[in-house]
Amino acid sequence: MKKIISILLLLLMIVSCKPTAGKNSDIKQTASEYGSQEDEMKYYFTATGNEPFWGLKMGNDNIVFTSLIPGKEKLVFASVEAIKAMDANIKMYKVSNETSTATISIQQLECQNSMSGAISPYKVSIEIKNNSELEAKKIGGCGKYNTDYRLHDIWVLEELNGFKVFVTDFQRELPRIEINAAENRFMGYGGCNAISGSIFYEKDLLRFTKVISTLMACAPGNKEGEFTKALQSTTTYSIENNRLTLSNPSAKLLVFKKVD
Repeated sequence: MKKIISILLLLLMIVSCKPTAGKNSDIKQTASEYGSQEDEMKYYFTATGNEPFWGLKMGNDNIVFTSLIPGKEKLVFASVEAIKAMDANIKMYKVSNETSTATISIQQLECQNSMSGAISPYKVSIEIKNNSELEAKKIGGCGKYNTDYRLHDIWVLEELNGFKVFVTDFQRELPRIEINAAENRFMGYGGCNAISGSIFYEKDLLRFTKVISTLMACAPGNKEGEFTKALQSTTTYSIENNRLTLSNPSAKLLVFKKVD
């Protein structure tokens, strides 16, 4: 009898130790106070606030407001174009649906979460009301733009100021940049020196800032200076067919090819 019990216990131990890899997805979802990684890929701007708790997700298709406010637990609005202030980096969105209206203001101003203490680069103010209410409820919080995840890669230069580039235009190889979209930073090779810096991202806006490089002397005719000047003149971008095109209102500046 004892032998049978021992065998049963051994079988139970084997079953309980069975690997559970099949139960868990290989894709790990990360989350922050602004939502999941999936939210950050779908929505270009996310914001949160306290007292009462609320959340805001803004995408190209819709704007989603959630809260603990009675009657405003979840409101979905169609996306609209921003109304921009002339004298400050403030964007205003006036939205409405069949039950509610809201005015959302996003200001580029350092903002601290009143509970977590986390610092965000944007201050958000919202005036929201149901159509049956006479006065709008005013709430505030902090937010951030979610950098386009498609930028997160290594890009090698193909065109500079409208002309195809060749290795002979630079020191030993073509310029390249590696963009870290999660940290809003980049690093790479300018055609002679190593370069690095930060990126400033808003919806449809991309700038390369705080660019620094090593101080190696470059051969005459090297186009590194032309390349870094174009990089720092960028304001907009597009991604298509594994190509990253950087431009400003005056011209197409740089075209990169995605590499693995």
